[in-house]
Amino acid sequence: MFLADLLTTVFERRYRSRSADKPDDRRIEALVDDLIGATGEVSGVSMARQILGRYAAMTDDDKRGFFHHLAKELSVSAPNVRAALELYENGQSKASYRAFLEAVEPPRQELIRRLNQVPDATRFLVRMREDLLRLSPGDDALQALDLDFRHLFSSWFNRGFLVLRHINWDSPAQLLEKIAAYEAVHEIDGWDDLRRRLAPADRRCFAFLHPAMPDEPLIFVEVALTRGVPGSVQDLLAENRTVLDADTADTAVFYSISNCQEGLAGISFGNSLIKQVAADLALELPGLKTFVTLSPIPGLVRWFEAEGLAVDADNEEGLRQQAARYLVTAKRKDGLPLDAVARFHLGNGALVHQVHAGADLSGKGVRQSAGVMVNYLYDLNSVTQNHERFAASRTVAASADIRSLCAAANEAVAPGA
Repeated sequence: MFLADLLTTVFERRYRSRSADKPDDRRIEALVDDLIGATGEVSGVSMARQILGRYAAMTDDDKRGFFHHLAKELSVSAPNVRAALELYENGQSKASYRAFLEAVEPPRQELIRRLNQVPDATRFLVRMREDLLRLSPGDDALQALDLDFRHLFSSWFNRGFLVLRHINWDSPAQLLEKIAAYEAVHEIDGWDDLRRRLAPADRRCFAFLHPAMPDEPLIFVEVALTRGVPGSVQDLLAENRTVLDADTADTAVFYSISNCQEGLAGISFGNSLIKQVAADLALELPGLKTFVTLSPIPGLVRWFEAEGLAVDADNEEGLRQQAARYLVTAKRKDGLPLDAVARFHLGNGALVHQVHAGADLSGKGVRQSAGVMVNYLYDLNSVTQNHERFAASRTVAASADIRSLCAAANEAVAPGA
């Protein structure tokens, strides 16, 4: 943190001392063209700063027009690509390959790189992509532009650049406020609630941060250390619960995983985060033998309705059976699980371990999941095999208990089938 802040301060002072930005009244499109062709570092930074400043003051209509300029005027040239490909096919040399790479990369990618020369611009560009995602539904040109943002961000936010940070009650208040604000699974109700999740000896929180955004978590996971696999989030978050000595815990429960930056949608961090945290906890606490989630099933009630099934909270065994059937058999057209949380964990190599009725009785939990929650088990010895089978054949790894519940659900829906 200190080094990142120091470097940012040095860079900002260097740019301020070299050149004060002179207002440029030209249209932003002209500034964009000049920035792409700029050869001087200082002049390039000055133009980039002015473009970002202009963008910050735009309305949504202005932003949409700006994005359309990038999408249409700064795209690849099909004739240039064909010519470069023909040249490469006729002689695969370093020069012909370089020419082909230059032809297939749209100028707007270079623009985004040059905008990132401005100190703290990475954060700004993430917000810019958030705008693009919000404005692009139904617009093919803007969705194509987003592929360029996503391509660059996949490199900039590569796991090798990310820093895993343990967040605790002694972390900076600014960071704690963002953890509370970004919590997307189980709302944090004030500072006392946040303290209960971070301060006790049997609680952990870990986040990925990026050196260019040192005070902005990208994703974080909250962990409860327990004895045995829990079946209720109410018990985990209870105000009057008994705190466990961490050294006596045998299970690490990932009960909340929150992506923080909408502008980084589609850039996957969760896989690396869970596996890194599990490995670190296993080293810290050798007594931990089981690594599971306690996860919502956000599509369950919607699926019940589509299947014409009644949601009967009193029939807990029936809810568990149908939840198991949903997790194992409900698929999209591409063969992947219908449930987004299931896609995430199964894609990471977890297996569907247990389901619990009455596990989340919050308003959100009842509306989306009929109160049902699921444990996904991360067996560190089999996650790679599970991941590969899921990627190759869409095979849902499930425990014997889940398979039994699923069979009972099928029998209830179609007796004797």
